[in-house]
Amino acid sequence: MNITFRQLRLFSCLAQTLSVTQAARMMHITQPTASMQLKEMNDNIGLPLFEVISKKVHLTSLGKELAKTAREMTSQWEAFEQHVTQMQGLTKGNLKVAVVSTAKYFVPKLLGSFCSKYPEVDISLEILNRDGVIKRLEDNSDDIYVMSKPPLHLDLEDQILMPNPLCMIAYKGHPLTNKKNIRLQDLKDERFILRELGSGTRMSSDIHFKQKKFTPNLLLELGSNEAIKKAVASRLGVAVISIHALDQFDYEREISVLNLQDFPINSQWHLVFLKGKALTPIAKAFYEHVLIESKHLIQSSKP
Repeated sequence: MNITFRQLRLFSCLAQTLSVTQAARMMHITQPTASMQLKEMNDNIGLPLFEVISKKVHLTSLGKELAKTAREMTSQWEAFEQHVTQMQGLTKGNLKVAVVSTAKYFVPKLLGSFCSKYPEVDISLEILNRDGVIKRLEDNSDDIYVMSKPPLHLDLEDQILMPNPLCMIAYKGHPLTNKKNIRLQDLKDERFILRELGSGTRMSSDIHFKQKKFTPNLLLELGSNEAIKKAVASRLGVAVISIHALDQFDYEREISVLNLQDFPINSQWHLVFLKGKALTPIAKAFYEHVLIESKHLIQSSKP
């Protein structure tokens, strides 16, 4: 087989986007050129790597294997390139980070301070729900991942980053706002607005409720912290949310954190990547930077 490294990178882009047009755009080539190179790869291998059904690209099982191989080769090559630039005293390179949606409230701060130290590094930040991050983790699509509930089915390098307290919130002026030592049973008549099933916050909440033998009166399941805060502020119910998702405006205008017994729920942020993965020099620098800088993050928590 005679396949070029550039063709492998093109196929990796195709596997990521499932679109020939978008893959061509990522590689800075025309769509006809991308189609021709992908056809050459198919012909060279002699077995189909993908199919186009109803104008949508579907990878075959062989195509998925090739995509994984292409990602690994690209990652190794980028590590070599960064090693060379490091030896030359340069600080250029690429960094790919994927985080669950709640982490968007603090990860940009860490990225900002990292960019100040390494202004020539190109950074790609993916913000997804937990399932989306796990899929990228399984595919080894990024350098580093931040989440609150790492999957148990993957062999991971797992470093606890910092606490992620989960608090109970209600609208400003709720009758329970100024009460202390509230019990969960005092909320039995309240309507609950919770994160969607599968999210780290929901998993921790469900475990805590089960341990306390409490069944919340579920009104809504929402996939966004902002939507949850707006629903609570609109007096639709109470909710469990990460303290990191609350800002000064929430505290001053819309949200109160209830003083519940056995709250906040103890949770942690984790910094993870696949065990055995060789981090690039830039990824190593970011990993060490995050561990140091996370200790300096000011947590404006009022549970």
